[in-house]
Amino acid sequence: MKQILYFSMLMGLALHTTNAATAENAAALAVQKSVASAAHLTTRIQWLKFPQPRYKNEDLKEQNRTAIIRVYADEMGTINKATVQESTGINALDQLLIQAVRAAQVKPHIENDSAVPQIGYQAFSLKLHAEPDNENCSYSFASKNWQAQQQQQKTAFSYRSQPTLTVETEQLNGHNRAVKFSLKVNKHGDVKSVKIKQGSGIYALDQQIIQTLSQAQVDVPRKWLHKKSTLKDEIKFDLQQCQ
Repeated sequence: MKQILYFSMLMGLALHTTNAATAENAAALAVQKSVASAAHLTTRIQWLKFPQPRYKNEDLKEQNRTAIIRVYADEMGTINKATVQESTGINALDQLLIQAVRAAQVKPHIENDSAVPQIGYQAFSLKLHAEPDNENCSYSFASKNWQAQQQQQKTAFSYRSQPTLTVETEQLNGHNRAVKFSLKVNKHGDVKSVKIKQGSGIYALDQQIIQTLSQAQVDVPRKWLHKKSTLKDEIKFDLQQCQ
């Protein structure tokens, strides 16, 4: 009888220990799930498609304006909400910025091999446009390297086709602009990394060039294929040479 009683006590203790361990494991799993789904907070958003607000001098009420928009993006980088953190002081202008943000796209943020939602802030500096002396026109991608290619000059690398870029003169805010950049490509000629070496002074314009180059393909001399070489180029926007 004592043996039977002792055996029953051991079985009860083992069952209690197993249930406790199961409960602890379930609690641990619940915590991990909660942490994995938390949104990533950032003060500097990485954009795949940068917001392009369109405004006129009269929208600014004849003075420069600034604003900060709070951005909510899901795991895929789609923006599902945008709110005003700091206003321009003009409600209609705030709504214009929100619309531009909602039409943009954020680069997905990866944590532990999983994409997570993001919450971040984007600052905008809206300045009065200088009144142009002539009609507005557009610039295409005409970098130093691309122009040399068209003249059949020897270049360190060549673009397989002209990258698609359209820049309006109004985006230059009345000044000539220049952007120097570097590229890194894989063995197939796909651009994998773009770095701005000297910016134009307009963040949106620099981001537009980065996005354009990220979709480009180039041909590199065979001797460079297995080296971690950095390809360099630059593009200028001259108000007097717009075509």
